[in-house]
Amino acid sequence: MWLGVIVACVGCYALKYAGMSVPQRVLDSPAVRQLSLLLPVGLLAALAAAQTLADGERLMFDARIVGVLVAIIAIRLKCPFIVVVALAAASAAVARLLGMP
Repeated sequence: MWLGVIVACVGCYALKYAGMSVPQRVLDSPAVRQLSLLLPVGLLAALAAAQTLADGERLMFDARIVGVLVAIIAIRLKCPFIVVVALAAASAAVARLLGMP
């Protein structure tokens, strides 16, 4: 186990060092800038989809999908964040009260 921890530490340090060694002209390229803008959005969307639709190794369509759909509509209507969260939670609760798993 300690060997794995040490290898992971060395790998993380090497990755961080490699990232800091990238020349500035590479970081200033339009493709890298565009990628750095879109990558967090893609990762968060994938995380939200996995947490909403996955149950272990299976796809699951339950009340959480109603909450996400209501949150998407609220975001499109430019509601404040706390309102988006409250609407999503309330809609998922109502869906569960109506018998959705």
